[in-house]
Amino acid sequence: MCLGHSSITEWAVDDEEIMPHQILVSKEQIRQLSLHEYQSQKILRDYGIPVPHGRTVKTVVEARAAAQELGPACMIKAQVLGGGRAAGKFDNGFKGGVQAITFSSQAEYVASKMLNQRLLTKHNVSDGHLVEKVCVVETATYDSQWYLGMSIDRENYRPVIAISKQGGLELDTLLKERPESLFTFNFGLSEGITGGLVQDIAQSLGTSDQETENLNHILTRMHRIFLEREATHLEINPLARSPDGSFTSLNANFTFDNAAQRRQEELFALRDKTQEVQEEVEAEKHGLVYVKMSGNIGNVVNGAGLAMATNDAIGFHGGASANFLDAGGKATKDTMIQAFRIITRDERVRVILVNIYGGITQCNMIAESIIGATSELDIKVPMVVRLQGTNSEKGLKMLEEANLGLVVESDFGQAAKRAVELAG
Repeated sequence: MCLGHSSITEWAVDDEEIMPHQILVSKEQIRQLSLHEYQSQKILRDYGIPVPHGRTVKTVVEARAAAQELGPACMIKAQVLGGGRAAGKFDNGFKGGVQAITFSSQAEYVASKMLNQRLLTKHNVSDGHLVEKVCVVETATYDSQWYLGMSIDRENYRPVIAISKQGGLELDTLLKERPESLFTFNFGLSEGITGGLVQDIAQSLGTSDQETENLNHILTRMHRIFLEREATHLEINPLARSPDGSFTSLNANFTFDNAAQRRQEELFALRDKTQEVQEEVEAEKHGLVYVKMSGNIGNVVNGAGLAMATNDAIGFHGGASANFLDAGGKATKDTMIQAFRIITRDERVRVILVNIYGGITQCNMIAESIIGATSELDIKVPMVVRLQGTNSEKGLKMLEEANLGLVVESDFGQAAKRAVELAG
C-alpha cells in the first residue's frame, strides 16, 4: 500500500492467503507529490495528531545543538524520499539512515556521516538520494509499534484503511511475513470515520476502550487530511502505542494527487525536486509522464494504457523496461524528440521500442520525430517501431525512405518480442 513517487504500485498476496477485511490488489500508474518525513509529521501535528518533538537541521553544529535541546537520548534520521532508510548504506560506507544516540555529543558524528552523502536503499533506482537534512527527534516511550495507512482501493473505488499491530516493518515485508496481522476497511469518503467503522476496527484488533477512543481521534483527523489536502496515501509507520493506550506517530509518509497542484499551492510548495529522479522532473517540463524502471528496454509510447500494456508485453517475452513513458495523446514533434533525448541519456538502454497508436497523434508526425531524433541525437542502439492508426502508412513510408536501419513491426506482440531479443 506504500506508494512511491511516480511509481507503478502493486498490493498483492496469493489468493489463498486473503482473509475477510484483509489485503487488496491494486495496480495504477500515478503521478504524485511525495513529502519528507518531517513535512508529513508537521501536517499531523497541525491536525492534532501526537508526534515527538524534533528539529530538522542542515549542519553538524545544528544537529548537536538540537540533540542538547531534545536529548540526551535522540534519534537521528536522514531525510530522503522513499523507504528503507534504516537498512540503507551511505556512499561513504556508513550504515543506517536512522540512528539512535544516547549522548548529545554523538549527534555531531552521526550527522557528519549522513549530511551531504548519498543514501542507497533497496528502493533507489539509481545511485541513491543526497541527504541535505537530518531530523533530530526526541526518543519516545512505547510498548508496541503499529502500522496505520489510509489510501485508495482502486478495485472498489473507495478509500481504505489498513492497520496492523505489527508496525515498524515496511509494508511489503509485513505482507510477506505476517499477512494475517494486516486488516483493511473500506469507507465512504464523504461519510468519513463513522462509529460503526471504528467499532469494526476495534473488534478486529481487540483494542481496549481507551485505545479505541484514541484511534478514533487519529483516524478522524487523518480523514480530514485525506479529504482537505487531496491525498492519495497517508502512512504512519510506526504508530507507537504507549502503556496508557495513547498513540504517537514516529514516522509518516504522505503522497498527494498531482492533479491537485493548482488547488493545493501551499502544499506543493513543499516539493523537493532534488530528491526526485531528474529524468522524471525533466519529462514533466515537456508534458511527458516518465517513470524510471530497472530494465534495459527504453519505451516511447502514447497513452498510459498502451504504455502499461507495452511494459507487460515486454515482461511476457522475458524482458524488462528501463522506463514507463507516456507521450500523451497530444504529442508534438518537439515533445517526442525530448522523449528520445531523455531515454538515450540512460546508459542502461540497449534498445528503444516505439509503440504508437495514432488517433489525435498522427503517425507521420511520429515518423518525422524519429528521423529528427536519429539525426540530432546520434542514437546508437537499435530501434523497434510499431505505428498503427492515423497516417500510419504515410509514417512507415517516410521511415522506409529515410533508410535508418529500423526494425519495423506491425504486430504489437511481435514488436515487444523483437525488442527483447535485441536487448539480449
